Amino acid sequence: MADCIRVPLLLLLMCILSFLHPIHGDINAIAKLAAKPDNLQNPAGGPGLVAVNPVAVERIPVAVASLPRKRSAGLKLSEEAVCREDLTRLCPKHSWNNNLAVLECLQDRKEETEIAAECNHLLWSFKLNLTTDPKFESVAVEVCKNTISEIKECAREELGKGFLISCLVDHRGNISDYQCNQYITKMTTIIFSDFRLICGFTEKCREDIEALRCGSISTGEKDIHSQGEVIACLEKGLVREAEKQPGAHTIKDECKKSIMRVAELSSDDFHLDRYLYFACREDRERFCENTLAGEGRVYKCLFNHKFEEAMSERCREALTTRQKLIAQDYKVSYSLAKACKSDLRKYRCSADSSMPRAREARLSYLLLCLESAVHRGRVVNGECQGEMMDYRRMLMEDFSLSPEIVLHCRSEIEGHCAGLHRKGRTLHCLMRVGRGDMGAIDPNCQKALQTLIQEADPGADYRIDRALNEACESVIQTACKHIRNGDPMILSCLMEHLYTEKMVEDCEHRLLELQYFIARDWKLDPIMYKKCQGDASRLCHTHGWNETSEMMPPGAIFSCLYRHAYRSVEQGRRLSRDCKVEVQRILHQRALDVKLDPELQRRCMTDLGKWCSEKTEAGQELECLQDHLEDLMVGCREVVGNLTELESEDIQIEALLMRACEPVIQAHCHEVADNQIDTGDLMECLVQNKHQKEMNEKCAVGVTHFQLIQIKDFRFSYKFKTACKEDVLKLCPNIKKKVDVVICLSTTVRNDTLQDAKEQRVSVKCRKQLRVEEVEMSEDIRLEPELYDSCKQDINRLCQNVAFGNAQVTECLKENKNQLTQRCHQRIFKLQEVEMVDPELDYQLMRVCKHMIRRFCTESEGKNILQCLKQNKNSELMDPKCKQMITKRQITQNTDYRLNPVLRKACKADIPKFCQPILNKATPDSELEGQVIACLKLKYADQRLSPDCEDQIRVILQESALDYRLDPQLQLHCTQEISTLCPEEAAAQEQTGQVEECLKVNLLKIKQDACKKEVLNMLKESKADIFVDPVLHTACALDIKHQCAAIPPGRGRQMSCLMEALQDKRVRLQPECKKRLQDRIDMWSYAAKVAPAEGFSDLAMQVMTSPSKNYILTVIGAGVALLFLMGLLCGRFTKRVTQELKDR
Repeated sequence: MADCIRVPLLLLLMCILSFLHPIHGDINAIAKLAAKPDNLQNPAGGPGLVAVNPVAVERIPVAVASLPRKRSAGLKLSEEAVCREDLTRLCPKHSWNNNLAVLECLQDRKEETEIAAECNHLLWSFKLNLTTDPKFESVAVEVCKNTISEIKECAREELGKGFLISCLVDHRGNISDYQCNQYITKMTTIIFSDFRLICGFTEKCREDIEALRCGSISTGEKDIHSQGEVIACLEKGLVREAEKQPGAHTIKDECKKSIMRVAELSSDDFHLDRYLYFACREDRERFCENTLAGEGRVYKCLFNHKFEEAMSERCREALTTRQKLIAQDYKVSYSLAKACKSDLRKYRCSADSSMPRAREARLSYLLLCLESAVHRGRVVNGECQGEMMDYRRMLMEDFSLSPEIVLHCRSEIEGHCAGLHRKGRTLHCLMRVGRGDMGAIDPNCQKALQTLIQEADPGADYRIDRALNEACESVIQTACKHIRNGDPMILSCLMEHLYTEKMVEDCEHRLLELQYFIARDWKLDPIMYKKCQGDASRLCHTHGWNETSEMMPPGAIFSCLYRHAYRSVEQGRRLSRDCKVEVQRILHQRALDVKLDPELQRRCMTDLGKWCSEKTEAGQELECLQDHLEDLMVGCREVVGNLTELESEDIQIEALLMRACEPVIQAHCHEVADNQIDTGDLMECLVQNKHQKEMNEKCAVGVTHFQLIQIKDFRFSYKFKTACKEDVLKLCPNIKKKVDVVICLSTTVRNDTLQDAKEQRVSVKCRKQLRVEEVEMSEDIRLEPELYDSCKQDINRLCQNVAFGNAQVTECLKENKNQLTQRCHQRIFKLQEVEMVDPELDYQLMRVCKHMIRRFCTESEGKNILQCLKQNKNSELMDPKCKQMITKRQITQNTDYRLNPVLRKACKADIPKFCQPILNKATPDSELEGQVIACLKLKYADQRLSPDCEDQIRVILQESALDYRLDPQLQLHCTQEISTLCPEEAAAQEQTGQVEECLKVNLLKIKQDACKKEVLNMLKESKADIFVDPVLHTACALDIKHQCAAIPPGRGRQMSCLMEALQDKRVRLQPECKKRLQDRIDMWSYAAKVAPAEGFSDLAMQVMTSPSKNYILTVIGAGVALLFLMGLLCGRFTKRVTQELKDR
């Protein structure tokens, strides 16, 4: 037994003995044979395995005895009568004198060819006797003299015990001497001809052979080829046990070791695997005709053609069995074991040979160990890396080579992936199931898939994944042709072109299936691992590439890295620049599909099904989760919130959005986009340019969606969060929604401003960013949830055809505010009140008048922009659209004094003094329809306002005199009259007071008292200031310049001057002015009759503003004097009478 241990496969021994005896037992002849390698060549193309028809065990000793040693030594097989007929029939004549050639010819015959049983027995006995021939080692010493001296282990072996030959077999890969190599190879051929010739094999595996029904050991019950089938049967039993198939027999450890040893020793030459040799003989000729035997080359060639249509099923099955043995012990692959021998020892990946099928012997362990070395930057020789590449591709092509997948994914394969065995299709089908695209998957199956992906490591070279390679070949040739073939960046390039025109559907599916598993272990992205392994070790306490930790599983490492990727300098513990770039790249890829984010998918599985089951397009699922943020479960809300917060800092994570926005980025935001570090600037730039001509619908929708998401939490706006975090904690604690935070901070700033606080409570940087946020929110009504919710019904009713954005819906509501519901009307009124105080928040005004503001108001403060525009409204350089917008805002301001902050401040004391009854009737949120301003106008005519208030009312009067729409009361009460009496004037594009003039001229035709009163009020106001009457002022402009230049305007002074000039016969006025003045006098006279003074003050005002003021005052003065004199007289008479009465 010791011999068997030292020579685990006495194959060697047998082999060499086979060589010895074929040459008539003559040592010199054997030496000559070894020296003439041509004589050793197999006519079939290489050495073959001997497949002897078994002889009954009990008859073996008899057979041996019947061939005396001497005869055996001098036996010539061609001269034996029992084999002559078969020899003549099957073997060429030139081989008859060579016993070895005869053996090879007869044992490598075609499967359907039979030889006589007596000849079969003779061959068996001949080979068996070789093992006891005393000349055996002598031949080896003679032929392999130089080799033995070179191999120290063999030089130390004791002769005469068979150890030398065993050592030479074990080291045959290192034998460089051609003659010795051929000799040892031929000897090996003999031993593999029959499993019973292997030392101890029969004893070790007898029970397993019987239990597995692999065949009888008795000679005569099986044909010559059954010997290879016995070993193949045992190998299949070993595979079934590894896969834990139902009913699998447990093979004894010593038999397992023998089976694997046989497979290992037959690894260099496929002839030595008798079952595979006969199963694949025709396929070898078909596919590998020019491939030389030896060093596992034929095996590899056949492996590469395994899934060819022309490959026979029997050969494919035999190849698969051998591949499964390689998966269990890498040494079964001669080329892999040889190429990687030094690296395995160097990086301590060697197997413990004392243990049957030790863990370190598994192909997966070898791959993981050496891949770990490569990923750590260690040098692994190119030949070894090439072999690893071949076997990694082999694992990806055939799922059945992984016992864990066969065991744990059986139901998934049967249910979803049956019939897709070839070229990695089944594996990709399982990946698709693992993604959740085809139902639930068993956790053990998921784990087995993840393990296989790590072993094969396709992320390092896409060509390992044959299914992906074939599906994406056209995309790679077009989109990624600039990248070196096999470079890891190919996968990244494919991800960048996902959902683009260059991507094809099949490639898209294969790519996402693979990326799903790569995303769950950061180490499977070789570029990221290379750049980030130092950071991961420093910050996340990771272990080696092929090591795992329960405290920090692979999926958690990336989460750890990206948490550190966006830390500020103050926070410390930041990622290196190279690692951060890679983290950003991965985040960009993951944003394409929620399933590429393991944490997101795990926590949001329920919510995805509940809220987003119909969202199947690219990127829609994440948008859906963000839209339903408030409705999500706590865990899902947290991870979606974190991801959204991350996007706010680096919007380029949203790859689909970036692609859609490429034109506007190139046109307006390229400088920001080119920056390696994005701090929210790019999204801000996109928002600011949302309505440029380069903006397409997809980009606009994406940008708006992100804005809508930002309002849910102020943390989602990176720049706002950074600038205002401390202010929020101090002034607005416990407020989370961004819109509420903005309102809180804005209110604080406004209150501090109105109260003239010495120090603003909101910091400067926060105020600056707050302004940006307020302007952005004003652009789309949906960004102000309370306003949008209050007016949703009105929007659907009044503005259903108006697109969101550009504040168009808000503008539509303003224009139809008289038709709004009370709740919406109140919200719009409050919005207008804020915009009038701060015109920069009036998005439409700022947009339409953008260039005019630059032209006229560059030096004006933000709060004075509207005032500046109003002052320049009638300039020849004013843009018509801007002028129209200014008019709209003036109309709005004149509806309620609260919407005119300048007037409100100037008339702060006058309004409660003169217009309190109106204020008493008003509600806080309802508009006053210009009543207060109308009240102030009347007091202006009475010259009773304070100077500041008078100045503001004068401006309003002048503006409304030119455009009737600026007088809400006139427009309210005279709508019908204007449409009937003055339709042409009202339709004029440019309003210059023609409608007011028309109403004045047609005063007698006005039937409605309310309208008539408004027109009379206009007449009354014009008496106070000629500027209020633009028609008269235009007609008399030259006369005012000549006759009244020294008289200041206001309080009716210039009007009185013109009246005096009209009465002065020495003054000649312009005909038009004279005519207009005479018309005004007639109108005022009519007004005095129709609308008498309402009180003494009103009467006094009418007198003071009358053209006949002097005459009236003279008459009044004379009357008063007369009354005074009469009073004196009447007073004495009364007094005298009174005295007389007293005397009585």
